[in-house]
Amino acid sequence: MANSTGPGSTGNVLAAICSFFLPGLGQLVQGRLFMAIIHFALACVLWLFFLGFLKHVLSALDTAIYRR
Repeated sequence: MANSTGPGSTGNVLAAICSFFLPGLGQLVQGRLFMAIIHFALACVLWLFFLGFLKHVLSALDTAIYRR
């Protein structure tokens, strides 16, 4: 049976998908308000330099490997 709270769990995969579409949303789904704000703010700044797509991927990766 898969670990329900570790990396690759259903909750983390769903959060990673949310975070891919809107950086910080996955962290918010996981209950990590501070990290959600950081990821969203950093994505906004990076989009100014046309690097926002990179932050989308990194934000999704952060939520996918999160361990409670």
